[in-house]
Amino acid sequence: MEKEKINIEQVLEDLEIEKFVFPKYVTQIINLANQNAQGTRPKVVGQLSDLINQIDEKTYKKWREFYLKNYEDKIDIATDKIWQMINNFKEAINKIDKDIIKNWVYDLIINKTAEGLIIQEFILKYLANKYNKSYRLADADEESQNIDGFVGDIPIQIKSDTYKTKTNVKNENIKIPIIFYKKTDKYITIEYNENNFIQ
Repeated sequence: MEKEKINIEQVLEDLEIEKFVFPKYVTQIINLANQNAQGTRPKVVGQLSDLINQIDEKTYKKWREFYLKNYEDKIDIATDKIWQMINNFKEAINKIDKDIIKNWVYDLIINKTAEGLIIQEFILKYLANKYNKSYRLADADEESQNIDGFVGDIPIQIKSDTYKTKTNVKNENIKIPIIFYKKTDKYITIEYNENNFIQ
C-alpha cells in the first residue's frame, strides 16, 4: 500500500476554497457566542446535512453555488445573531469585528459542511493527475452501488481510515479499490494500492 501526505494548502488551492485566518483565540470566542446566540442552528441557516444532498453534482463548487444562490441571506442572519452575542464579551471585543464573524460562519457553512465532498473530489483529482488519467465523481446510480468516483475508468470508494476499525463493516465484500484517508489540521494522508492505477 502506498501512503502519501498531502498539505492541506494544496487541497484549498486545487479546489479554489477560500482560506480564512482568524486571530488567536477569536474562533473560541465566536464559538462560545454562537452557542449562546444559536446563530447556526438549522432553523437559522437550514438543515445543512439535508441541503447538501439536494445538489445533483456532488462537488464543493456546486455546493457553494447552491447555498449562496438559495440561502446566502442565512449567512447574514447567523452573523447578526452572533454579532449581538459578541457584544456581551467585553474583554475580547477589540479583536473581533463583523467581517471576522461572517468569515467564520461562511467557513462553517460552505467549507466544513462540504468537507467530505472536498476530500473526495480532491483525492480523485490528485490521483488522476498523478497517473495521467481523467477523473469524475459518481452519479446517483453509481453512488447507489457504493462508488464514489472514477480515476480513468476505475471505480473507486473513498473512506476515512476510521472505517477500518468499525466492527459492523468488517464483513462487507467490497470489490472495487478503496482509498483510505486521514485528515489532520495540516495534512491529508491517503493510503491506496498503486497497482490499481498502473496499466
